[in-house]
Amino acid sequence: MRHVGGQVTQLFTEADCGSIDDLRPRAISCNIPHVRKENRVTATKPLTRKLIRVGHSPDPDDAFMFYALAKDKIETGNYEFTHELVDIETLNRRAFRAELELTALSIHAYAYLHDQYILGTCGASMGDGYGPMVVMRKAQSIDALQSLSIAVPGKLTSAYLALRLCLESDFAAVEVPFDEIIAAVVTGNYGGQKIDAGLIIHEGQLTYGDHDLESVVDLGVWWKERTGLPLPLGANGIRKSLGSDAIHDIQRLLCASIEYGLAHRERALSYALEYGRDLDAVQADKFVGMYVNDWTLDFGDRGREAVAEFLAQGHAAGVLPTLVIPEFAD
Repeated sequence: MRHVGGQVTQLFTEADCGSIDDLRPRAISCNIPHVRKENRVTATKPLTRKLIRVGHSPDPDDAFMFYALAKDKIETGNYEFTHELVDIETLNRRAFRAELELTALSIHAYAYLHDQYILGTCGASMGDGYGPMVVMRKAQSIDALQSLSIAVPGKLTSAYLALRLCLESDFAAVEVPFDEIIAAVVTGNYGGQKIDAGLIIHEGQLTYGDHDLESVVDLGVWWKERTGLPLPLGANGIRKSLGSDAIHDIQRLLCASIEYGLAHRERALSYALEYGRDLDAVQADKFVGMYVNDWTLDFGDRGREAVAEFLAQGHAAGVLPTLVIPEFAD
């Protein structure tokens, strides 16, 4: 979907990109006034404004974060933001072409994109003792997963990398759109391919039980037991070619959008619920709380350590070809 001037239109996603191979906040100020559009005096806008194309997932936590920017609740100065809502694996793939100035990225995908994008310090999705899950019709042991056919939301997602690390081996992965994985596990089939288990992300973490599925492993729990750190799933990448001044400005505006949503939680949740699919209001509130929190306002030292450790373990396991030291915007 694309948001332009408050309107939403559907975009083509996978067909455009070819085949697809991832609480409460403390007070942080971004020095951006959080003023509702209807209550502010709008200054004369510059004749030419820099277009910032934003890509993020059509799920409640991302919608919550971008609410203020999507609905023109904060002043954006010399920048005009448009919004494209597509699944995370499509965004990961598009990022190789550096199409978008600001885009959600899986931390796994960032390992291949660090020369084109820098990570924003705000807007992260971290699983602090929870995260993507493997589910089955009848749970088996983690070791049994190595020989099963598992539906995954994309091979560039952080969920996929985490499962590779957890199993300490490759496995038979069938790529399935994230919002079709639960159905594929229930039926045991996707496009004629056998499905024994599914790697679920987003709201599926809260709804899989409604479909009589059982959890085999929560990768956020597994990672925290292994490292003592939160599992870094996603972040916002800002295109390096914009230059340091624009990168700084965009990061401040993104931070302000997140702060606005947290300060106007009920309105932001109402907007986010539009992208909740099977979630009711209570579940949407819980889901947003899981992924829009202190880590979202700022990675902090532990969050940065978690990203570096995740990428380092991916390289040590032979999944990532290069050891990548993450670079964060100032």
